[in-house]
Amino acid sequence: MTPHIEAKKDDIAKVVLMPGDPLRAKFIAENYLTSVKTINNVRNMLMYTGEYKGKKVSICGSGMGVPSIGIYSYELYKFYDVDTIIRVGSAGSYVKELKVYDVVLATEAYSDSKAFSQLVANIDSHITYPSTTTNEKLISCAMTLDIPIHKVRVHSSEVFYSARPLDETIKVTGAKCVEMEATGLFTNAKVTGKNAACILSISDHLITNESTSAQQRQTTFDDMIKIALESIL
Repeated sequence: MTPHIEAKKDDIAKVVLMPGDPLRAKFIAENYLTSVKTINNVRNMLMYTGEYKGKKVSICGSGMGVPSIGIYSYELYKFYDVDTIIRVGSAGSYVKELKVYDVVLATEAYSDSKAFSQLVANIDSHITYPSTTTNEKLISCAMTLDIPIHKVRVHSSEVFYSARPLDETIKVTGAKCVEMEATGLFTNAKVTGKNAACILSISDHLITNESTSAQQRQTTFDDMIKIALESIL
């Protein structure tokens, strides 16, 4: 038990899928897993453990932003002996070729600030990286499922509402889509010697202004979820 997670140590699997939205965690657990058990309700950050094709797996919400996923992923790695966390989230596209509902795999994450990585892991860089082996599993599963997957740099934004022009942000970050959590997850995996990956579905297009609803973001994105779950087998 930690200040933020009430689960017992053996309640949580070695592999965790981590959506930002706690209600997406609930949706995944109820629609993809069997023998599901609720393991955390603290701060309404819903977490579940069940089985996928006989394999134990936990689905744990992270909340929004690097500080929030920073707390939950660190506690899971450090105090619950979790080996691998796969972030399953939504992203906004920065380029025309990434369409709404496309699946994206982060090969690296660019953060506006170095602060989190410096404070947590003494990493003096805007860029953090996922685990190569975990990414390779996800790519292999996507190929087996015949689901296209785009391998790109993501922008882990510090803010949702920015005064900086979009074209300048795209130039500075060199990213093809934007989300808000990957940097925190990748940094914690690095400092704890664990594994992390970030697979995303495009929910909004910042160039064409296409978007999905809150309900769609909560209850769709099946391709992303299938790839992540198949990778744990």
